[in-house]
Amino acid sequence: MIKIRKYHSDDWERLCEIHDKARKDELEGSVDLDAFKTLEDTFENEGLFDGEVFVAEFEGEVNGFISFEKSEITWLYVDPKNYGKGLGSLLLKTSLSHCDKKVEVEVLHNNARSIAFYEKHGFRIVKKMEGVLEGNEKYKATAYLMRIENNDLNESQN
Repeated sequence: MIKIRKYHSDDWERLCEIHDKARKDELEGSVDLDAFKTLEDTFENEGLFDGEVFVAEFEGEVNGFISFEKSEITWLYVDPKNYGKGLGSLLLKTSLSHCDKKVEVEVLHNNARSIAFYEKHGFRIVKKMEGVLEGNEKYKATAYLMRIENNDLNESQN
């Protein structure tokens, strides 16, 4: 059973472990793996706590987390040992219920797993962006801006 709840400060160590394992999967094929930085090194500059943060508990421990603001998913990571078990989907659905009708997320262009995940949940690619990797600006990166424009999980008229 998966339980979604708000982040508590005692979850920090586990969030670092999850991010640091899954981030390498995210970068692979899109940028050089030398671009990897730990959560400890990036969370402040990249605004992990600028919005709300929820965690997914599974098999007795935190195994995923999401950070979001009203119109943007900013972080979503699941421990790689639990990919495909519904944690990411439940985290996303929970966050979307707190978001506006139009929600965006940026995904690295070669991250096929994440692109397929967001498309499965109604997001569509709306723009290709060239630039640098946020948090490690010496690396060039290509990303897609993905958007869901009729977030049915939020019934308010935003």
